[in-house]
Amino acid sequence: MKPIIGVTSNLDDLQLSVSMDNIHSLLNAGAVPVVVPNLLEDDKIEKLAEELDGLLLTGGGDIDPTLFGEEPHQNLGSICPERDTFEIRIIQKMLVLDKPILAICRGCQILSIAAGGDMYQDIYSQMGVPLLQHAQKAPRWHASHFVNVKRNSLLHRATGAQSFKVNSYHHQAVRKMPENFEVCAEANDGVIEAFESNNHSFVLGVQWHPECMTQKNDDPSIAIFEAFIKACRQ
Repeated sequence: MKPIIGVTSNLDDLQLSVSMDNIHSLLNAGAVPVVVPNLLEDDKIEKLAEELDGLLLTGGGDIDPTLFGEEPHQNLGSICPERDTFEIRIIQKMLVLDKPILAICRGCQILSIAAGGDMYQDIYSQMGVPLLQHAQKAPRWHASHFVNVKRNSLLHRATGAQSFKVNSYHHQAVRKMPENFEVCAEANDGVIEAFESNNHSFVLGVQWHPECMTQKNDDPSIAIFEAFIKACRQ
């Protein structure tokens, strides 16, 4: 039986959209992707979480900083309040049910907030140290910088690698780890590139876009999706 994976989507002018790279990556890993809406009442979100075998939190725009107690930074980009609210609610339901979550770029940031962490609204103006180029000017499938992976972490077990290259398209990043979560990969400049839960079977957030790299047969990217779907089958 192929697991059913909820795929979060952008909401713009009452239209849902999601990159087909997410869909193809799930299909190739042996899953059935289902794009989920952003406007459901809480009881329907709970029902949806019960029906899904896993949740893929996709990339997208910025996140409302008032959700973690901050005013908007001058470099904050466009936000979607409906998406923020929906994703926080379904993440919290999935965590209670201990169902697998793979969170990508924006997804890993909203995962952090939903679990009690926070984020930088703009790494270039808020981190206070020289940074790599995290908004690459290269094709989306191109791996532009290295990440260093914590030994024996979920990410390490999935990829079998302690260092590999990733693509990069963000100006926000996770800052404070939620309780019972830990960093499992960093860039050489100290930006958190991946984190995972210590209390759940499979909850992994990555700051890059592995879905764009699976189409170029990138081994770590394929391995991440395969590990995710394996966890969803269990």
